[in-house]
Amino acid sequence: MNTNFDFTIGRIKKSLEKQQKSIYKNKYILLYKAIKDCIENIELPNNWLLPSTRVLAEELKLSRTTIVKSYELLQLEKLVISKVGSGFVVNYDAKEKNGDGKEKSKIDSNLYPEMSGKGNSFLDNFSLINRVPASSVAFRPGIPPLDIFPINRWKNLLNTYWRYVKSSALSYERSTGIDPLKKSISNYLNVSRNIKCDYNQIMVVSGSLQSLYLIGSVMVDKGDNIILENPAFPNVHSLFRSLQANLLPVSLDDEGISIQKMNELNHLKPKLVHVTPSNHYPLGTKMSLKRRKELLDWASINKAFIIENDYENEVANHLNKIPSIYSLDTEDRTIYMGTFNRLLHPSIRLGYMIVPKYLIKAVEALQEHSHRFVAPSVQTVMSQFIERNYLYQHLKNLMEVSQERQALFLKEFQKSKTMSIGNQSFTSLNLVAKFNHKVPEDKEAEIIKKLKEANINVHSLSECFIGTKKEQGIILGYSAVRENILERKVKKLVNIIG
Repeated sequence: MNTNFDFTIGRIKKSLEKQQKSIYKNKYILLYKAIKDCIENIELPNNWLLPSTRVLAEELKLSRTTIVKSYELLQLEKLVISKVGSGFVVNYDAKEKNGDGKEKSKIDSNLYPEMSGKGNSFLDNFSLINRVPASSVAFRPGIPPLDIFPINRWKNLLNTYWRYVKSSALSYERSTGIDPLKKSISNYLNVSRNIKCDYNQIMVVSGSLQSLYLIGSVMVDKGDNIILENPAFPNVHSLFRSLQANLLPVSLDDEGISIQKMNELNHLKPKLVHVTPSNHYPLGTKMSLKRRKELLDWASINKAFIIENDYENEVANHLNKIPSIYSLDTEDRTIYMGTFNRLLHPSIRLGYMIVPKYLIKAVEALQEHSHRFVAPSVQTVMSQFIERNYLYQHLKNLMEVSQERQALFLKEFQKSKTMSIGNQSFTSLNLVAKFNHKVPEDKEAEIIKKLKEANINVHSLSECFIGTKKEQGIILGYSAVRENILERKVKKLVNIIG
């Protein structure tokens, strides 16, 4: 018999024994009350599949008619529903109630030890994270064209993996990633970015935020000074705030982060500087070669590490390639970050970083203690995906499709009289729209709320800024929306913002 049904029937039998002392004599009433108690006491959780009437009748030595009547009473109370093709399923969500049906009382923090300062810090900064699930991809930033991902190729590689995998490969792997994928990433970066590194320096992670968490945890003590571009990813300043670092925001000019303003902060001895040189998020500024060299000089003088978050470099560098900061570094003080989540699809949860030799053992130790996210099967398939040239083919397709969708988006968006998009060159999968005239401080939030009600998701520009001086606007991701839907969605967007 199904093990789930063994478990279910065992709990029903136990509850039925308690009902024997009940004043009710009808067997179907006794069974109905026994199952009801199991459901309300969360002995049988929400969405739990119940045994069929035939199976339950055989196990309880009752007639099938008795079982049917009991189930009918449970259905009348909407404690159980019938699902076509599945059978009877528990329909009682008790997450907001105790077993006695009463509302949960507020948690009394006095009953427990205090959370750590770091725990409270993460909790306080959680609202900055852009992780809210959305029912629509229009026009959420950070999502590539999901509809063109070669699902069948990926599925065939995965099927091949499971067809030939040996049982010995099902044990633990190193938390930093399997060697075949590290070597494939090393080769990919050598060809695409002229980055030459020892594959042992590569750490496989679930995404950029995990890379930052690892580096921050290894390098940052409470009160340490960190330089960030201003504006920057809200996720980035949320992470460093949560690690209790002191953030030093530095504005950008036409060549990238301002070295002059960074020099004014040298007395604070910053440990790290986080930059997005290929394609600054969210403004799209590309750091000049001259500025990259100046940044390396600054890091050398100040004995600091540079975190080079090479955000969307594949898009930003497709025409005018500028060497990465990592490839220019002669002192091994650059931490290079990349991700496949924004090239393939976010659910893959696969990224990487190149760590200076000085930090390898510390980062490995922290990963062993805390993270085992990426399954070896996914890593193996990704390695094959790169080796068989599928990644390069997909990137070519991504560029062509995204460029067409951006042109269509811009054509429709320019009809807005309230907002306009400044940088319209194809260097990013995101666009930033700003207000044409001065507006009230709550205008951005008002528009974002209205768009959300219309099932259109955008990100706030003002939330990217650190400090009180902020610009209002919205960040739009256009590439994940198919052409036949995109035009209609942009018209709806423009109609709402005016």
